[in-house]
Amino acid sequence: MISPELQNEIDEFVKNKVSEFHQKRIDSIKSLTLSKILQRKNPYLFKAKNVNTAEELVKSLLNAFVSSQEETLFGGLLEDVALFVCSKVFGGQKSGIEGIDLEFNRDGKRYIVSIKSGPNWGNSQQIKKMIENFQKAQRIIRQNAKDTQIVCVNGCCYGKTPENPDKGFYLKLCGKEFWELISGDENLYINLIEPIGHKAKERNEEFLKELKLTYNRLVEEVKQKYCLPNSNYVDWGRFVQFNSKKKEKKKEK
Repeated sequence: MISPELQNEIDEFVKNKVSEFHQKRIDSIKSLTLSKILQRKNPYLFKAKNVNTAEELVKSLLNAFVSSQEETLFGGLLEDVALFVCSKVFGGQKSGIEGIDLEFNRDGKRYIVSIKSGPNWGNSQQIKKMIENFQKAQRIIRQNAKDTQIVCVNGCCYGKTPENPDKGFYLKLCGKEFWELISGDENLYINLIEPIGHKAKERNEEFLKELKLTYNRLVEEVKQKYCLPNSNYVDWGRFVQFNSKKKEKKKEK
C-alpha cells in the first residue's frame, strides 16, 4: 500500500500534469487554423449530415477536433502518471525498446508494459504490432538475462479488465488492476480522481472562453472563403476543391 507521504507526492505530480494538460488545451485551440482542420475532415460526411451553414460547419469541426485532441493529451498525462508512480514504488523506468512504455521488476518477474488510455484502443493490425514489439523486447532483454521471467502487459489506464485477462502472449489489465500492478496499491485508481480534478472549474472556464473566441474567428473565415456570396451557406464546391488540393511544396531559397 502506498504511504501517505508518497500519495502526497503523487498528488502534487498529478496536479502539475493536469495544469500542463489544461494549458496545452488552451494553447492548441488558440493557435488552431481553419486550413488545419478543414484538410483533415471529410466534406462529404458533413454534407450527408445536412451541415449547411458556416456556424454548423465550424461547430462540427471544433467538436471533432477538441474531442480528438483531449483524448490524445490526456492519454499522455495518464502515461506520465503511471511512469512516475511505478518509478517510485518499483523503480520502473521508461523503456528504450520500441513500442514498450514501461519496464519494472516485481515479485521476481520483469514486466514490460504497453500503456494505452482505454481498453478499446486498436484494431487487429495494431494489436499484432504490439505483440511483435513484445516479442522483440523479450529477445533484447534475454540477451543479458536469459533466465528472467518476462510478463508482457497491455495496460489500460481506465476501463474494466476482461474476465479472462490472459490473451496468450500478454495480459490485458485495465483500470483498477492496471494501477494496482504498477503501484502495489488496490485503491490508487480511486485516489487519483481528486488531484486530477485540481482547479478543473477555473481552467475549463478559461478554455471555454478561448473556444468561443476561436469559434467566432473561424466562422468569419468560413464565410469569407467557403460560403456563397453574401451568405452564411457553405459553397460545397469550393470546400471540396480546397479539401482535395495538394499542398504546395515550399520553394528553396
